[in-house]
Amino acid sequence: MKNWYRSGAPLIWLNAGAVSASLIMVVSLIGLIAYQGLGHFWPKTVMSYQYSETATAPTERLIAEIHDDEWVSKEQLKQSQPELTFKEDSIQRLLLKTGNRDSGGLDFRWIIASHIKSTERPKDVMVLERQEWGNFYGFLKEVREGENLVASSDKNNLWPELTRRLGRVHEIRSEIDGIEKDEIGRINYHIEKLRLQDRALELKGVATGSAPYHKIEAERQVLEKQYQQYQQRLVDLYKLISRDSLKAEIMDGTQITIPLSQIVRAFRPNAMSIPQKIGFYIEKLWEFASTEPREANTEGGIFPAIFGTVMMVILMAIIVTPFGVVAAVYLREYAPQGFVTRLIRIAVNNLAGVPSIVYGVFGLGFFVYFLGGSIDQLFYAEAAPAPTFGTPGILWSSLTLAILTVPVVIVATEEGLSRIPSSIREGSLALGATKAETLWRTVLPMASPAMMTGLILAVARAAGEVAPLMLVGVVKLAPTLPLDGNWPFLHLDRKFMHLGFHIYDVGFQSPNVEASRPLVFATALLLVAIIIVLNLAAIAIRNRLREKYKSLEQ
Repeated sequence: MKNWYRSGAPLIWLNAGAVSASLIMVVSLIGLIAYQGLGHFWPKTVMSYQYSETATAPTERLIAEIHDDEWVSKEQLKQSQPELTFKEDSIQRLLLKTGNRDSGGLDFRWIIASHIKSTERPKDVMVLERQEWGNFYGFLKEVREGENLVASSDKNNLWPELTRRLGRVHEIRSEIDGIEKDEIGRINYHIEKLRLQDRALELKGVATGSAPYHKIEAERQVLEKQYQQYQQRLVDLYKLISRDSLKAEIMDGTQITIPLSQIVRAFRPNAMSIPQKIGFYIEKLWEFASTEPREANTEGGIFPAIFGTVMMVILMAIIVTPFGVVAAVYLREYAPQGFVTRLIRIAVNNLAGVPSIVYGVFGLGFFVYFLGGSIDQLFYAEAAPAPTFGTPGILWSSLTLAILTVPVVIVATEEGLSRIPSSIREGSLALGATKAETLWRTVLPMASPAMMTGLILAVARAAGEVAPLMLVGVVKLAPTLPLDGNWPFLHLDRKFMHLGFHIYDVGFQSPNVEASRPLVFATALLLVAIIIVLNLAAIAIRNRLREKYKSLEQ
């Protein structure tokens, strides 16, 4: 046993156990996030309950999904509901998602399981996902076109008629969104550019009525004519989309009229087969990843946040890599190895431990107010007092995160440079190459795997940062993406959405916490997946470079 301890085997086993425990915890955490997030998109069964709050209270009908359940002690329940009496010491409570917030005021309701009188699973219960007010649960009674009754529950064509007309509404809404966001958005963008050109001519003292003014006015008239045409088309489309409606009965027997223009999706989960549920699940996942959010970010998709996160990380990587590599090359290859150099290395290592919010404050003060404000004064005076670059945006966010992660790239690149044998440098110099040629053609290619390692660590940290971004560019909802079809296509001055901030906003700032909680897990899973994909891509490049230059190192 003594020899076994001296051999170092216990430390090896301890290390292996720690690594295994870490892997198990990471996999378990990702599994928990996936279970909580991905299960949200599966169409859940909607039940009908006959329920009485107390023995003397009247029975009421509840139509809802089971969202959660818990067991509470009798004493805990009596604190909130002292009028209730129980024989059992532990009581089961169910959290029901009743929806219909516009009618009942609340999306969720706690009930006591033992007070349920009867339970049914009606096949004709309908769930509507709406643009506003969350889900609707009820029974379809009528479909109307204006004031005319098109289909009713007395006929067999009620659900097919609703499906057909809802598909038509979705086509009209798609055309409306295309006109509003693409065509009218493009026209407004160019009209604003013309206004700025007009203002620039004023500042330069160009005489009013001269040729440049006439050219601007002619272009403006063309754009305004196009705008009026699209506006008239929108008026016609809104008349068409608001024509159809349905009437449905909710759980208290009241019948409510809902315009089809407010409905995103209608389905009957209790009547769906397993293949239909799988198709519905895939459709919801695609919607989550490819559409914009709605209902204060608690419904719909998160595509703008995905786009903003990936674009910011790519811009950050483009900025941080050359700066980090150049700094590391100077410190390792050119700087005298004395007290000042050691002091710089200590400062670089200490920068890696500075809280990220400090970088955010620095970015706001230096990049946004000082650098951005100076750019506005020099190049965008016609836009004053509205800021162009003197306001938070994706460029300043990328620069701030580049400064935050540059110590990681410097340290990793320096480690890679230090591992390259001096004999390789000496051999290159002996063959007549200059120091710059040796560095560019021999040393840096061999150190490229270490550079990629630094970039991987930088991407992993930058993608998950939230605190500095809240100060230098990220917003709750961005009306337009930083990349579009308008020149110069990439708009670095625009604000953007970010997955990390989206998680914070939905999880802690949402007006409906219970409804948005599954989306927090789904968004967190997607953020982890994006980081993994970016890291795997960088690791694949690093491994190829490592294999390519392995023979030189030997």
